[in-house]
Amino acid sequence: MSVILKNIGGDKTLWAIVALLALFSFLPVYSTSSNLANLYGRNTFTLLLKHGVHLVLGFGIIYGVHKIQYHRFKGLSMILLPVVIVLLGITLMQGTTIGGANASRWIRVPVVGFSFQTSTLASVVLMVYVARYLAKIKDKVITFKESAIELWTPVVLVLLLIFPANFSTAALIFSMVLVLVFLGGYPLKYIGVIIGSGMIFVLFFFITAKAFPDAFPNRVDTWISRIENFSNGEDTKDDYQIERAKTAIASGRLFGLGPGKSVQKNFLPQSSSDFIYAIIVEEWGLVVGVTILLFYLLLLFRLIVILNKSDTFFGKLLVVGVGLPIVFQALINMAVAVELFPVTGQTLPLISSGGTSIWMTCLAIGIILSVSSSQKKGKEKTSKTDNPLDVLRQAV
Repeated sequence: MSVILKNIGGDKTLWAIVALLALFSFLPVYSTSSNLANLYGRNTFTLLLKHGVHLVLGFGIIYGVHKIQYHRFKGLSMILLPVVIVLLGITLMQGTTIGGANASRWIRVPVVGFSFQTSTLASVVLMVYVARYLAKIKDKVITFKESAIELWTPVVLVLLLIFPANFSTAALIFSMVLVLVFLGGYPLKYIGVIIGSGMIFVLFFFITAKAFPDAFPNRVDTWISRIENFSNGEDTKDDYQIERAKTAIASGRLFGLGPGKSVQKNFLPQSSSDFIYAIIVEEWGLVVGVTILLFYLLLLFRLIVILNKSDTFFGKLLVVGVGLPIVFQALINMAVAVELFPVTGQTLPLISSGGTSIWMTCLAIGIILSVSSSQKKGKEKTSKTDNPLDVLRQAV
């Protein structure tokens, strides 16, 4: 154990939170895998092993990324942003089908053969890019025209490519970008312009989609109907998932039905991912459900501690940009289960099954720990050799 602790850097409490959430995830994932095994004729142990492999690879990502000096992510974000824009375009044009359902937010990687959700990678890369730009213009007087090309053009492009197939992710990214630019000191009047423009665009898109439904992918119909069902407050057949989730939570009461004894996992679609929180409460009770919530709030607290200790403006923005979406995503996932939010398709970070979600969350955690690691080394030491990423960072 001492050898392991000696080789990992950064905030040890954050490491512990991530490890405990990951370890706990095996219990609900194994329980819900029985439903998937029955549906698709698979073995429950195989599904659990797959989840374990995803987590092991995820922790490998955390370890590898947290060893990188965080200022190098500035250059990396500039290199990766055009790549993710291309990937998002390909995904939108040729999204694959998963489990018989349209999943135009996924792309199948050739040769390897696994599906990858490009919007999650785009989210992390975009947040790092925005943090880089805000650190660059710190204490400078800028005009909206000056920031339009370098800041808002990439943001808008990424959002437009995600929006039709995955409204919830696009909305989450847009919200987090607004929080980041606000904290980064971007002029409030320009933020107001962006918010107003965004609202007008969404309204126009919504009206157009309702008027010409055949002109848009069926994912657009899905998220529009989810918003309408949530806003009208009436119980319809389209509220099946929410009703099952609320039944699961109500059945769990204080201490739950017991591990593996969930009834609603057999009826609730996406019980191992989008609605796994409802199954947790059903099997383990409200006590464990609240404990999970507290763990994410503790994670938020550690983010605040790390950003306060960071000695650079970029480091602070980086922690907010990649860390806050994890907590917000968790809160949204829980809110959906109790019908405080429309169905979004957002997973519960580090607990839900799914390789892409786990890996991108681990990538973000690794970046945060990279910032935290630099604090323990005192003053950052500059490398004697010119690193290409450092050269690119300084050039821009």
